Order: sequence, then structure tokens, then C-alpha cells
Amino acid sequence: MTFQPNQSASGTLEQMARSTVPIPCSEQWTMKPRAGNHAYQIMVYQPAEVAPPSGYPVIYLLDANSVFGTMVEAARIQGRRPEKTGALPAIIIGIGYPTAAPFSPHRYYDFTPQATTEYTHKSDGTLLPEQGGADVFLQFIEEELKPDMEQQFNIDRNRQAIFGHSLGGLFVLHTLFTKPDAFRYYIAGSPSLHWNQKVMLAEEQEFIAGLEQHPVNVKVWIGMGEQEKNHPARNNDKASGLTERLSALKQPGLDIRYTEFEEENHVSVLPFLISRTIRFACSPEA
Repeated sequence: MTFQPNQSASGTLEQMARSTVPIPCSEQWTMKPRAGNHAYQIMVYQPAEVAPPSGYPVIYLLDANSVFGTMVEAARIQGRRPEKTGALPAIIIGIGYPTAAPFSPHRYYDFTPQATTEYTHKSDGTLLPEQGGADVFLQFIEEELKPDMEQQFNIDRNRQAIFGHSLGGLFVLHTLFTKPDAFRYYIAGSPSLHWNQKVMLAEEQEFIAGLEQHPVNVKVWIGMGEQEKNHPARNNDKASGLTERLSALKQPGLDIRYTEFEEENHVSVLPFLISRTIRFACSPEA
């Protein structure tokens, strides 16, 4: 059956022509790093509101193909009235890939410290893509992307956050453990802590051992869906255990918290994580 648009007396088909819906105050372009074998689609939202004297807070967002629009709308609405919402206007910098799909297989390489030894196939039965490029990806962010963004936009370098979900959440914690000064705020949504368990535990121990000589000033938030408890990976237990271990250190510059969202699963939890992230990373009270 062929759909026939309804033609009313008030307009012809030409007058009813459709167009795409843009994301306000946003632009995107492709960026090829000096190292690495694939390019990135960089998506940037800059608020319409005047920047604070120190510049805008900034959130670096992984898997931007899937969640850039959600993060932008949360920042755009909450940033209009900081005195009411508790969130300053913020720049959102999405790191995605040149694809129309919500996810790219390149994320397996970018977000993992090493190739997993526990798994060989994805849930659909296909072989896992190449892995183990987290340090190369982090180097791109630190040495190429950040300097470029800071040249183009009015960014407060003391109010930088990174948000990642699932394997992206794993990368966020890898960054915290190996280069804690890279960001002030670390948001790890449903981190895949089952992926590189031995590696991540070793990185955690090295991070803890270095705190006496190199104290940190970071805020870390790990968020999970309550229904993720039913997954055999037991990442809720792993994430809450990590939070307890780091909280027990009583380090004044290390603020870590853990939240479970009632009745939400690994995917449905994303909008809740994103909304809370705006207030966590962009509070007027730094």
C-alpha cells in the first residue's frame, strides 16, 4: 500500500515539504588523528548563553553518534537557568565516527586497554573487532583534540569532564587510573568492568599506590541500571566494590560516588545518566 499525504485546502504538497531537524547551536566535522587507522566525527555544541569569566565547562562525550543529541538537549535546557537547575551552560564535545549507525566497531579498539582474553565473540555470535587501543585514543584526545578545541572555543580548562557508557565507561575509568589529571570530572555509565578485569585491577592498584606522591583533585561518578544486576557479568557488584575501595582511602581530593537507577537496564539508563551528568559536571559550585 502506498502512503498518500493528506492535502488540505491550506497547502499544496510543495508547501508541505519536509526537512531535517537540526540540533541547535551544533556543528560537526571529520578529524583524522596523526596516529591510528580511523577518523573521528567531532560534534560540538556551544551554548547561546554568555560564557562565565573563566570559560564554559566542557563535557567530552564518547559514542557521540548515539547520545550527542540527548546530551545537548539536556545541557541546553538546564543551562538556561543555572540558579534553578544547578547547571551552568556547557560546551559538549562529542567524539563519534563517520557513520550513520549509533555505534562503530572501532569503539572496541578505542575504549579497551588490552584485547580481552575472556571473550572472542559479540552477543550476536560475530567475532570481536580489533581491541587494545585505549592509550592511542587517549593520546589523541589529550594531544590533538583538546588543544584544537581550546583554540576554537572558550573553555574552562579546570572544568573538564568525560562521559562514557559501557565500554566507554571502561575507558573513563582507565583514563582515571592512568592519567587522572586529564579531567576534573569522570562519569562512567554502566562500565564494562568484566572486559579487562586483571588489567583494570592492576591499574587501580597502581593508581592507589601513587596517590601519596601524586594526590588528585577529581570527582568520579559511576551509574548503573538496577536491572543490570541480572546480567552474569555482575558489573553492578564490580562497580559498587570499586566505589567502596576508593572511598575507603579517605583521600580529600578523590570524590567518588555510585548510583543505581531503579527499573532501568543497560540501555534505558542512558538518559538518566546524561541528565544527572549535567548537574554533576556543570554545577555553579565547582
